[in-house]
Amino acid sequence: MIVTSDFENIKINNQVYLKPEYLIHPYVSGNKFRKLKYNLIEAKRLNKKTLLTFGGAYSNHIAAVASAGKNLGFHTIGIIRGEELTSKIEANPTLRFANSCGMQLKFISRQDYKLKTERNFIEKLNAEFGDFYCIPEGGTNDLAIKGCEEILLQADHEYDYICCSIGTGGTIAGLINAALPHQNVLGFPALKGNFLREEILKFAKNKNWQLITDYHFDGYGKTDAQLIAFINDFKKKYDIPLDPIYTGKMMFGIFDLIEKGFFPQNSKVLAIHTGGLQGIEGMNLKLKQQNKALIV
Repeated sequence: MIVTSDFENIKINNQVYLKPEYLIHPYVSGNKFRKLKYNLIEAKRLNKKTLLTFGGAYSNHIAAVASAGKNLGFHTIGIIRGEELTSKIEANPTLRFANSCGMQLKFISRQDYKLKTERNFIEKLNAEFGDFYCIPEGGTNDLAIKGCEEILLQADHEYDYICCSIGTGGTIAGLINAALPHQNVLGFPALKGNFLREEILKFAKNKNWQLITDYHFDGYGKTDAQLIAFINDFKKKYDIPLDPIYTGKMMFGIFDLIEKGFFPQNSKVLAIHTGGLQGIEGMNLKLKQQNKALIV
């Protein structure tokens, strides 16, 4: 699998710069590459032949594991939330892509999916599929944090604020650990609720961070006309695509905070573009069904 992370930060305006992690790889992009890097190395070291992981219908993580597994010679298994999706693989761009990469998909109920971290549930999967290397939902574990700590480079020391979107909390934990004392790490959750703080604290070593919880747009996978218009306008102005689940909400939040005077004058803000662009097609399918404006 050929990847590169040698991309310069992009100047958006006099205060905001963007780190284009989405350019690392067309399918294993952004934080998914960072999270998988050392997990895949460990799977190889343990001589594992199969990767098993978890995700929802439009999961960036599922798509990334499927692509990485295909390129590196692993058999991959995706445990997918929602039994009703069994007959909808071809209609779902993420599942269709994962399937085309050779990923074996197993659909389970939402109730059973809640058991995904329990030992008995994992043992049942072992009995069904044999030996495998298990990667948690979203990819977040100690090895994933190690990979995410490599996002920030020496050239990024000049920034006062480091911003990223949050799903499971692994990426921001790595950024927190790698940030310098003078840098503030801001996380923009894509989900409602305060549970993420506890998840982040499992891995984060420093205290120079905070969650900005006002830009989830009513929850995970939710959008509105204002957000879609912002994403399309951003693409038109800067030729940079944003996904509607994560980076679109983060960038909307950053611009709104600037207007509200949140950032001190002359401070420099670095926004981490964590990828997730494969999710645009699925979101557009939903928007089209609702007769709403699409992401261009």
